Amino acid sequence: MIVAGAPVRVWRGRPYPLGASWDGAGTNVAVFSEAAAASPDGSVILCLFDADDEEIRVPLPECVGSVWYGYLPDVGPGMRYGFRVDAPQRGVGDLQQVSKLLLDPYARAVSGSVRWSDSVQPDSDADSAADVPRSVVVNPWFDWGADRRPGTPWHETVLYEAHVRGLTMRHPEVPPELRGTYLGLCAPPIIDHLRRLGVTAVELMPVHQFISNRRLVELGLRNYWGYDSIGFFAPQNTYAVGGDRGAQVQEFKVMVKTLHEAGIEVILDVVYNHTAEAGGGGPVLSFKGLDNQAYYRLDPEDPATYVDYTGTGNSLNMRHPHVLQLIMDSLRYWIEEMHVDGFRFDLASALARELHDVDRLSAFFDLIQQDPVVSQVKLIAEPWDVGEGGYQVGNFPPGWSEWNGRYRDCVRDLWCRGVPVLGEFASRLTGSSDLYERDGRRPHASINFVTAHDGFTLADLVSYEQKHNLANGEDNRDGTDDNRSTNCGVEGPTGDPDVRARRDRLRRNLMATLALSQGVPMVVAGDELGRTQGGNNNAYAQDNEVSWLDWDDVDAAFLAFTRRVLALRTRHPALQRRRFLTGAPVDEAGRPDVAWFRADGAPMEPEDWNSGDQCVVMWLNGELGETDRRGVPIRSQSLLVAINAGLAEVALRLPDAAWGEAWRAVLDTATDDPSRGQRSPGAILTVPAATTMVFETPAPD
Repeated sequence: MIVAGAPVRVWRGRPYPLGASWDGAGTNVAVFSEAAAASPDGSVILCLFDADDEEIRVPLPECVGSVWYGYLPDVGPGMRYGFRVDAPQRGVGDLQQVSKLLLDPYARAVSGSVRWSDSVQPDSDADSAADVPRSVVVNPWFDWGADRRPGTPWHETVLYEAHVRGLTMRHPEVPPELRGTYLGLCAPPIIDHLRRLGVTAVELMPVHQFISNRRLVELGLRNYWGYDSIGFFAPQNTYAVGGDRGAQVQEFKVMVKTLHEAGIEVILDVVYNHTAEAGGGGPVLSFKGLDNQAYYRLDPEDPATYVDYTGTGNSLNMRHPHVLQLIMDSLRYWIEEMHVDGFRFDLASALARELHDVDRLSAFFDLIQQDPVVSQVKLIAEPWDVGEGGYQVGNFPPGWSEWNGRYRDCVRDLWCRGVPVLGEFASRLTGSSDLYERDGRRPHASINFVTAHDGFTLADLVSYEQKHNLANGEDNRDGTDDNRSTNCGVEGPTGDPDVRARRDRLRRNLMATLALSQGVPMVVAGDELGRTQGGNNNAYAQDNEVSWLDWDDVDAAFLAFTRRVLALRTRHPALQRRRFLTGAPVDEAGRPDVAWFRADGAPMEPEDWNSGDQCVVMWLNGELGETDRRGVPIRSQSLLVAINAGLAEVALRLPDAAWGEAWRAVLDTATDDPSRGQRSPGAILTVPAATTMVFETPAPD
């Protein structure tokens, strides 16, 4: 046992792996600090904290290649620790101060949180130990049993973007002590909901250890979304039931194992583009105090100024080998030790900036490409940042999928704003080959979404034309003004039955479009329930009922519709193609894989796409021209998808018998109760305004 005042044994140790690694007998500690190594009398001090929170300082005895290290035979799991750097500041841009207690960048767990005071500021000489969290030595052992990754193919994937805390905080069937936690997320009622919905992967908003910045705390708010990481190896400690001294690691693993048993993959939203230490004047919590100039992009003309491509005050220095190593080590850790199935990279364009311009062949992407572990999981980019030239939809390398912002904008323009974008809409509906095909990528490169955590919920998208963000404390200045939404005639809640009916139909159209599009659909948690944020389109600081899913106020009809339309997608391989549609013949009759028709039944001509019409019919061949993994041809029922996004009903003539001998309606967003009777080729039927209808050929005997 380590106690203050008693001697602490420290041996030579090893410079790798970085962090605190318990081997069953003792703990090896290693940390990078080029700033300390650059000084002849520099050192890095390991600070241990006993049960009474008394600090014991142990200088690390060895340094090789700017990595300081030592082995402590008497330190084991549960020990809290930190670092201090005792080296002079050699110039502008150096921030090391022995008065600052620093988190281990490789800490597997973090205990406590930041208590905001002047001691954490870079211009203060006060000791910060009482106001900052501690790193924790963890026991890496866990009984994974027969855990296997579900390995769902990309083209069969249905993503569900969710927040660990918000998903279960108000769920009446989740035990109260588990709500808002990793264990709550894998509780039976949540697993049952996900499986009945048709979800194959949960995309979790940030779970890397994060903090709430000072401004939010002083406003009485908290960082709910979590996009302010301070530990890239540590699961957020507030999502654990059993405390913050290692339980968060074990409980996270239980969550992953349980979801895997249900056939559900776990994808993490990761934020490697910046940290919670912000820019100039921001707190010194870890990276700044260890080596500010190595970890962050500083202006070469003024090293006191941070380069900021993220809008958060700083950007990680992707040109430094130790920063690249940190990120790659983190990714491999979450795959190999925590068993996650993939990552969604926040503001991924910032990761590609080596000098200034976004470079799709930057060192980071080269490292991903050649890495035998990381390259084999699902990789999703948010393909933009806030810097010049940062919008890079369609420009990420092969092997990556992207949040398709152009899909979101086009679908909203068509359904919510009545913009005549039928030609582009057809491209988005068929997988956005214009964005992804040129470099050999497949339809799954397009992560299709209509809503995301950032912006209106689906219910709010059809209920508000203006953001209502006053609760965030920024006088409604925060959040985007480019919502491409509609309030259907009344801003916010209304009892008008006509307005409510129009909103319901629009939601059905938007969800149906998502399910019927080639590519990978992403549903945002709560959209299927009818969740509203009261018009707040930037609820990043609302750790309350604004953001939490209300399981007692569920739109049962829309939930049933969402389940049905996602099941329709799963049932039809024609909606889950591995390759882009080409219009080339694929069956014995010489019919193409896709064909387009006007409302009068005639084939679409090039000029029809720009005519201003808002109605089109897409025919999808059940003969895919593809084979399964054993070489067997994939066959499906053929489909007709009729879309009328206009304001008036349309008389629709079904295609002639060459395209199908009979059609059965399986979806109608106008009534949500399609007739199951068969229609003959050439039949004329009425498609109401703002309606999607889907027909299928009879199932083969």
